[in-house]
Amino acid sequence: AREQHFNAFSARSLIHVGTNLEPLLTCLQVTRLKCGGFVLGFHICHNLADGFGMAQFIKAVSDIARGEAAPTILPVWERELLTSRGLLPPVNRLYPVHQPPVNGSGSAARDMMLSVPPESMVAKYFLFGPREVSALRDRIPAGHPARSATIFELVTAVMWRCRTVALGYEPGQRVRLMTTMNARGRWNNHTPIPWGYYGNAHVSPIAEVVVGELRGQPLADTVELVRETKRGMTKERMESMVEAVALLREWPPSTMDRIYEVSDVRWMAVNVLDFGWADLAGGGIPLAGDLTSKLGSDHMWCRNENGEVSTVVSMLLPRAAMDRFTEEIAVWLSHKDDEKNLAIMSSL
Repeated sequence: AREQHFNAFSARSLIHVGTNLEPLLTCLQVTRLKCGGFVLGFHICHNLADGFGMAQFIKAVSDIARGEAAPTILPVWERELLTSRGLLPPVNRLYPVHQPPVNGSGSAARDMMLSVPPESMVAKYFLFGPREVSALRDRIPAGHPARSATIFELVTAVMWRCRTVALGYEPGQRVRLMTTMNARGRWNNHTPIPWGYYGNAHVSPIAEVVVGELRGQPLADTVELVRETKRGMTKERMESMVEAVALLREWPPSTMDRIYEVSDVRWMAVNVLDFGWADLAGGGIPLAGDLTSKLGSDHMWCRNENGEVSTVVSMLLPRAAMDRFTEEIAVWLSHKDDEKNLAIMSSL
């Protein structure tokens, strides 16, 4: 193991506090593989930076590793841009999706995702290659706008439906889907966050629907709901989200009941991890579900056994729910001319 670990280091230029040996922002480790490739791993202090910001940081490292004179995107601090929020009039009304959900059917049962301890849960990874994506897209009628949905939107819609069924939520209860978006994106004309800013600057638009409606509607409607939620992140909704977080001051907040959190990190592997050495095999987050909330899934970039560019999605569920989820996703992934179970697990 020592021979394989040829370069392990932490960001020593960043501040260390007292005798604590942990770096303030990040710790990186590079592991050389016997095949000639290597693995780069890092962890971050999420109080200071988000995943999008750390991607910019790692890209700067890769630019220098390739011999560039300077990073393509220079790091930016400028946290003062986000401190004027307290000078603005307070948000007087939170959007419904940022308010605690109301239990349906007279049930006040706690979401099992929050009550079951992590050690009693099972983590699995589901692979969506061209064949699986085609099987899902074929379930949307020809000519429907949802046929042009991205792989992330299509797969997220199916995973949300299967997860809702697997967890046994009651038909009258409301469930939510929360997606993570980069507030630095070119779509965002609402805030002055510059490229290179690596602090926390992500937004989380939320979709909400009754369980019975989600389970009964055509897949195309669920896909459109995912798309509309992403497109509906306005300045007012961003302020409502920030206000909700400020008011709750806890994690996980009460609003996390029956919510499914999804992040798309496929672009990180393709656009960031280019060190000029070896072909990219894949990249993402080696964790199914956030350690605190247990509610998250990540869409990651990889190649399947045929070398085709694919998406692998993590899922963390109680054991019984995972068995049900696996059955549900297999039905969606089956082709019309197939009778066998086509749920594909990655080897992660």
